[in-house]
Amino acid sequence: MEPIWIDWAKRLQALAQTGLTYAESPYDVERYEAVRHIAAEMAANRSDVELPRVLGLFSGDTGYATPKVDVRAAIFHNGSILLVRERSDSRWTLPGGWADVGESPSACVVREAKEETGYDVRVQKLLAVYDRSKHPHEPPFPFHVYKLFFLCEIVSGKAMRNNEIDDIGFFTRDVIPPLSLTRITAQQIDRMFEYGEHPEQPADFD
Repeated sequence: MEPIWIDWAKRLQALAQTGLTYAESPYDVERYEAVRHIAAEMAANRSDVELPRVLGLFSGDTGYATPKVDVRAAIFHNGSILLVRERSDSRWTLPGGWADVGESPSACVVREAKEETGYDVRVQKLLAVYDRSKHPHEPPFPFHVYKLFFLCEIVSGKAMRNNEIDDIGFFTRDVIPPLSLTRITAQQIDRMFEYGEHPEQPADFD
């Protein structure tokens, strides 16, 4: 669960972003920009990120504020789950990433799995829709994020690294490597194993 100050900062930023999208009066624009600045100050004050960078992140997002979408593929083989190691932090996660505009969620996760593992996969089922802020991810993220997890099966291809992924492997439930906590948590991995054993369970949410 994220600290309450992160929730406050994200909600203020969302209000400011949406307000700036529709504001017509220069006075309203000025007020919403001030709200955005307060949100950025809150985030910078409680983190190791400098204020100009936070302001840049907030200012770069425009339009009506909605959650961002992250997709992840849970792929099993002989009771083991497929993980990839990110070059950025040398830690492991499920294949996946940000959803792209113009693609359905299932198409996004198929593409991400191919790009990060080399495998062509088929989506079998939506397993979970999680609110990132309600799970112990580290560090906190400046935007609201929904994480979609899909059960997938390999149909062809072979393991292949890319410029973001430097290792790929299957791991059993009791031998999980150090995880990239900004992307995945141990509890989420454990829940995916439960789905791997009992895929008939209903999808999780929140």
